[in-house]
Amino acid sequence: MKFLLLLLTITFSSWIFAQNDSLATFVVKKILREDIDAKPLPGPWKLKAIYGLNGSQTSFKNWNAGGQNNVSALGFVSAQAKYSKGDLKWDNDLNLAIGGLQYTSKELTARQRRFQKTDDRLEASSNLGYRIGQKWYLSFNNGFRTQFLDGFNYPNDSVKVSTFMAPGYLNMGLGLDYTANDNFTLYFSPLTAKMTWVQSQRLADKGAFGVQKAVYDDMGVLLSPGKMFRGEFGSYIKMKYNKNLAKNIDLKTKLELFSNYTNNPQNIDVNAEVLWSFKVNSWFQASLQWLLIYDDDIDITDADGNIGPRTQFKSVLGIGISYTMKNFEEKKK
Repeated sequence: MKFLLLLLTITFSSWIFAQNDSLATFVVKKILREDIDAKPLPGPWKLKAIYGLNGSQTSFKNWNAGGQNNVSALGFVSAQAKYSKGDLKWDNDLNLAIGGLQYTSKELTARQRRFQKTDDRLEASSNLGYRIGQKWYLSFNNGFRTQFLDGFNYPNDSVKVSTFMAPGYLNMGLGLDYTANDNFTLYFSPLTAKMTWVQSQRLADKGAFGVQKAVYDDMGVLLSPGKMFRGEFGSYIKMKYNKNLAKNIDLKTKLELFSNYTNNPQNIDVNAEVLWSFKVNSWFQASLQWLLIYDDDIDITDADGNIGPRTQFKSVLGIGISYTMKNFEEKKK
């Protein structure tokens, strides 16, 4: 399944590039570092991809404050493919990230030195719209997200708490898309289906990520296994705001809200992201990412042992190399 997704991504990218001969020429010249025309290339497609690698290495010797030798790395790809011609527009986004931490101190056991992931994302979204007003589009929107690797609640690394397609989410809906300018878009759909997959029977039996859990009798005998799929129907809002704040500072934000019509509609699912990018030069870049998730169908055990819905928050600060490829010149904001 993972290989199939990778193959589909490569196939899709190849198809997009094949739509524009001038784009293929652009990419070849870019790789060969030949001079290219700075003017935007003709055609309805705007393509942009950012490739990055952040890393760190820490070692200690006779260090009184303590610590463990470690290395960490994070790789990511952020790609966009936008089509616009006449009253039709089609926006596609792909975000991949994988990173982790490896302790290297010799006094640690082999198990303690095992790889621990710190980031793991596979997200894709697509929005196909037809203009019905100056800034309004009737749009079909879908978004998919999951992870590549098994997840653990460290230091317990023997029991998986997540894995590929556990969970996996897919949203599909029809609604209105308001495009104010290149910086801000707002999408609202009163007709959205949210699908959740938990492709791990052990996790499904526990009712993880909101699916129906297994049923047992008084003796603990399994009567019916947990469901590996859950479907919801409700309303969905997605807001995106991107801004070039200064010469070398970019801000990207995203907010997604979903309300289930049939089950506690007042409990709104939240998925929010803020990404700051600080560009040093064409290769080196620092970034600060904040992620916030709330889903009342996901039970989390806190430090005191209490179980229930919790606001999930992650902050990632990275410094490393990045490279951008695009077939157009961005307007100065």
